[in-house]
Amino acid sequence: MPGVTGRVALITGASQGIGRACALALAEGGASIALAARNVKKLEEVAKEIESRGGQAATFPMDVSKEDEVKNAVKAVLQRFGKIEILVNNAGVTRDTLLMRMKKEEWDTVIQTNLSGAFYTTQAVIGSMLRPRWGRIINITSIFGQMGQAGQANYSASKAGLIGFTMAMAREVASRSITVNAVAPGYIDTAMTEGLAAELKAKVNEAIPLGRPGTDMEVAYAVRFLASEEAAYITGHVLKVNGGMLMG
Repeated sequence: MPGVTGRVALITGASQGIGRACALALAEGGASIALAARNVKKLEEVAKEIESRGGQAATFPMDVSKEDEVKNAVKAVLQRFGKIEILVNNAGVTRDTLLMRMKKEEWDTVIQTNLSGAFYTTQAVIGSMLRPRWGRIINITSIFGQMGQAGQANYSASKAGLIGFTMAMAREVASRSITVNAVAPGYIDTAMTEGLAAELKAKVNEAIPLGRPGTDMEVAYAVRFLASEEAAYITGHVLKVNGGMLMG
C-alpha cells in the first residue's frame, strides 16, 4: 500500500509526547520528517532516533506563536526537502486555572500557541500543497475541545477553535485534493500525566469504557492513517482517539 512512503512531513511540537510519536510513526511509514519545536536539543534527539531506525529527519527551531519564526522555518524546510506534503499541527501549551482566576496573559498564550500557531503554519505551508494539488493537514485537537473541561477555558476554547478551523480549511482546499482533518485525543499516558495521583488516575480510567489511558503511538497511528493515500476521501473529519470516553 502507498501509505506515506516518499512524502515529506512537517510536524510542530515534535520534540516530545504526541508530536514525537507522530514523527516516529510517519518515518516508520516511509516519510521524510521535518521536526519543528522550540527545544532544539530534544529535536536533535528525536532526529537521531529516526535516523537510527533508517529514516530521514532534519530539525528546524520554531515557536509557532511567532509568525516570522514560522515563515522562516517553513522556508528552511522547503529549501532542505523541496516540498511539504503533510503538515501535523501539534504544538500546544496549557495554562490551567479557573476562569475567575485566569489572567489575560494565560488566555492569550494558549490561544496564540494552540490556535493562531496552527493558522500561521498552515498559511505558510498551504502554497506548497496547492501547486502539486496534493496535501494532508492534520490538526491535533482534544476531547476537551468537544466536551469542555473545568479549569481549561483557554485550552478548551483553543481546541474547539481548531476544530472549526479544520472544517473551514477542508472546504477551502478540497478542490485541490488537499484534505484537512483533526485528531482529538482523550486521556493519553504522557509525561504530562505521569505525575497525577494514583487515585485520580483510577477515577479517570473509570470514565473510559476501555478502562485505560491511550498511548502517544495510538494517536500517532491515527495521524499516519489520515496522512496516507488510503484516507484520500476523508476530509473535514474529527477522529476521536479517546477509548470511548466521548462517543457520538
